[in-house]
Amino acid sequence: MKAATARYLPVRAGSLSERRVAHGFSCWGKTALAFHAKDDLPEVRREVFNLLHGLDGLRFFAVVTDKLSVLEFVRQQNERKANYRYNPNELYDYLARRLFKDRLHQDGSYEIMFSKRGKADRTAALKNALETARLRFAEQWNIASNAPMNVTAGAPQTHAGLQAVDYFTWALQRLYESGEDRYVEYLWSSFHLTQDIDDKRKAGYGAYYTQKKPLNAAALSWRK
Repeated sequence: MKAATARYLPVRAGSLSERRVAHGFSCWGKTALAFHAKDDLPEVRREVFNLLHGLDGLRFFAVVTDKLSVLEFVRQQNERKANYRYNPNELYDYLARRLFKDRLHQDGSYEIMFSKRGKADRTAALKNALETARLRFAEQWNIASNAPMNVTAGAPQTHAGLQAVDYFTWALQRLYESGEDRYVEYLWSSFHLTQDIDDKRKAGYGAYYTQKKPLNAAALSWRK
């Protein structure tokens, strides 16, 4: 993401200078710290999407789940265990394992940064989740890897990669919640693999969307 960092800074500076003149201070305060798709003005959002669209070699992986599926899981757990209490970290760690399971045997080392959530330091817990994912992959495919993993937590304000991920996930959210696929389609060349783990119509592990099998509104029409 070094290329993204180098190009984010001038885009943000230009956006801020324009917003100061056109809108005053209230509209661009958050953009001064970091790009955030939900909060950025449409003009700023357009510039960031154009930047991401033009980055060569950018690859994005995602795991998608529905909140209703999570709710059903919690209901089932409550029926089985009277003392069960849902913890959001449980879902986050599970999705992290799904996302990284097939990704941690290909290189000699890994630098992995999660976006910091809340006040608690969960770096150790997330690294443990990744180690579990790597172990399960090795057990399934008999391909082991001991490549070192440096797992850290960072703030989007100081890491352009986290800001880029925010824009990609916002595009997915718009598609799944509103049926608006223009943002995903615009960035689709960078979407390497998207796992919809709740679409179990054909396979228990879910549906996989790739460059050869695009994810768009038509692909999700069955959800309506």
